[in-house]
Amino acid sequence: MNLWIDADACPAVIREVLFRAATRRGIDTTLVANHFIRTPRSPHIRAVQVAAGFDQADDYIAEQVQPGDLVITGDVPLAARVVDSGGTALNPRGTLYDTETIREHLGRRDFMEELRSTGVQTGGPASLSKSDVQTFANALDRFLARR
Repeated sequence: MNLWIDADACPAVIREVLFRAATRRGIDTTLVANHFIRTPRSPHIRAVQVAAGFDQADDYIAEQVQPGDLVITGDVPLAARVVDSGGTALNPRGTLYDTETIREHLGRRDFMEELRSTGVQTGGPASLSKSDVQTFANALDRFLARR
C-alpha cells in the first residue's frame, strides 16, 4: 500500500499527521503538487512536483494509484477516479470515499457546483478545526489498522 497526498490544497496540520503516520508505520508516502513542498527527511516520504496547470497533480495521482492505495484529497472528482482504480480516498476532514460512498459524494458535489453556476452563494467550507484534525487522524488510523 502507498499513501498519496494531493498536496496542493492539503493543510499543513494534516500533512504533519500524515508524516507521523508514514514514519511510524513505514508507509511509502508521496506528496504531489505543482509547487515545492517541504518534507521531512525520511526514507518513506517523498515529494513530486508536477507542471503548473489545472488538475496536473490530480492526473499524476490518478495515473499512479494502485488498488489498495490511499489518497488524501479534498477533491471529490479525484476521489472518484481513485475509487474507480481500486483505491480509497480520505479527505482532510476525515470523510472516507470508497465504492459504497463515492457516488453520493460526487452527486452532492455536482449539485453544489450547479447551484454555484446559477449564481447561488453557497459559501465555502468552515475553517479546519482541532476536532476536524482529530477526526481525520482517527479515520486514518482506522484505515491503516485494517491494512
